[in-house]
Amino acid sequence: MMICHYDTNVAERLPAWVPEDAKHYLAHTEGGEAIRKLARLAGCHASTVLRQVRRIETLRDDPLVDGALRRLGALRARAAELETKKEFERMREPLRDEITPDAAMLAREARRVLRRLCESGAVLAVAAEMDKAVVVRDTGDGGSTRTAVVDAPVAQAMALKGWIACEAPGRISRYRITAAGRGALSKLLAEQESKLRGFAEAQTGFGSAAEAEAAMDAAAADPQTRRRHLMTESPLVLLARRRDRNGAPFLSDDLVRAGERLREDFELAQMGPRVTQNWDQFLTGGIDSAGGQGFAQGPGAARERFIAALRDLGPGLGDVALQCCCYMEGLENTERRMGWAARSGKVVLRIALQRLRRYYDDTVAPGGGLIG
Repeated sequence: MMICHYDTNVAERLPAWVPEDAKHYLAHTEGGEAIRKLARLAGCHASTVLRQVRRIETLRDDPLVDGALRRLGALRARAAELETKKEFERMREPLRDEITPDAAMLAREARRVLRRLCESGAVLAVAAEMDKAVVVRDTGDGGSTRTAVVDAPVAQAMALKGWIACEAPGRISRYRITAAGRGALSKLLAEQESKLRGFAEAQTGFGSAAEAEAAMDAAAADPQTRRRHLMTESPLVLLARRRDRNGAPFLSDDLVRAGERLREDFELAQMGPRVTQNWDQFLTGGIDSAGGQGFAQGPGAARERFIAALRDLGPGLGDVALQCCCYMEGLENTERRMGWAARSGKVVLRIALQRLRRYYDDTVAPGGGLIG
């Protein structure tokens, strides 16, 4: 006779990103599990689980956290329905729905959104009952600009994990990145850096897990890699703060948006299977591309748009845009890489952004329009 172990294994079927204390909270409040039983299964004292449950309960005033718990609670209810119907085969599948992110999607979106939230004056604005949240950055002259859009379930997951915190709840709640969020971003960028350096697709592979871990540790110890991980603001944002001799910003908002538009396509293209793509070849290579038109979705379409933009810039301008806008490399490093005179990179970058803005105005729409 088949025995159902729903009460003890349902937590393991929740998305992998759900924190342990949230799993205990849901098991106790939604599943009716006793605190002592949860503590016994977790191998800890009952008071530890009780504190976890109480802590999560105090967070339910946060609209994003409350939304995440309601969504996860609905997933548990679906599992209970499967238990009632004795659908044992389906009960072995992970709990999921159409919009709840999995661990891979959350990591990908968190890299994009948390990096934006690290920029000075950036907040995540969430309106009640809306299915999207928006990252808005203060431009310093009383205005603001949108830098990213994220689906509400992803924002809810980040709030539940403590990566963002609400500073002004209300009809439109505002969230800022936390210390835990900055630490998570550094870790996520380190993992992505390892993949981009070829560890994920090494031709010869590693003889053991220990060898792979040793190689990733070596990458993390690389000073240049560490500098990239600790960079919280793009070179464009830093340059936009500078003033010329007339007191005007060195980079206007429309130039910054053009650079961010290029980076958005760059990041979307990295979602594809060829995460180790060498983009430099498209500055001088012979591959034809008809990209750059419209807002077609998917990594393939983003790749075509990105290649078309680089081709329009050409060598030199395309190189500085790739390094500073996409790889987020500092101007000094770019100048050394390209063999340019000191302090000349910012001028070349501004020329590249002016041409890039004109390209987006001609091929997409005035202003270029961020995808999301």
